[in-house]
Amino acid sequence: MFKKTFRRLLVAVLMPCIALGGMPLSAQAAIVTTEQAMVTPAGDANRERVSAVLARDEVRNALQAQGASADDAIDRVKAMSDAEVAQLADRVDQAPAGGDVLGVLFAVFVILLVTDILGFTQVFPFTRPIQ
Repeated sequence: MFKKTFRRLLVAVLMPCIALGGMPLSAQAAIVTTEQAMVTPAGDANRERVSAVLARDEVRNALQAQGASADDAIDRVKAMSDAEVAQLADRVDQAPAGGDVLGVLFAVFVILLVTDILGFTQVFPFTRPIQ
């Protein structure tokens, strides 16, 4: 009795699944313009990076000293093509920054400290070399 009821229920559930599974699904197609095809996430990331640099206080002050507005500069970056923004982002990355100098000084200090502790140099008087 239970087998017969279970089998009928299984057939009642699986028949629509099998019938609807063979039906083709509809697809949508549209023409893609060149601008849509050329938009890349990297372009958006470059735009955000350049806009973040332009939003810094030092850059805003330098732009105002030159007679330009940071908001106008950000608007111009938004109007640039992805290739122009990528080129500008590369130039921003290659520009010297004050953080790099501090990083180099810290690295030199750590290297000298480690060599002092290991006994290779005697630069700092507050370290004792390992015996």
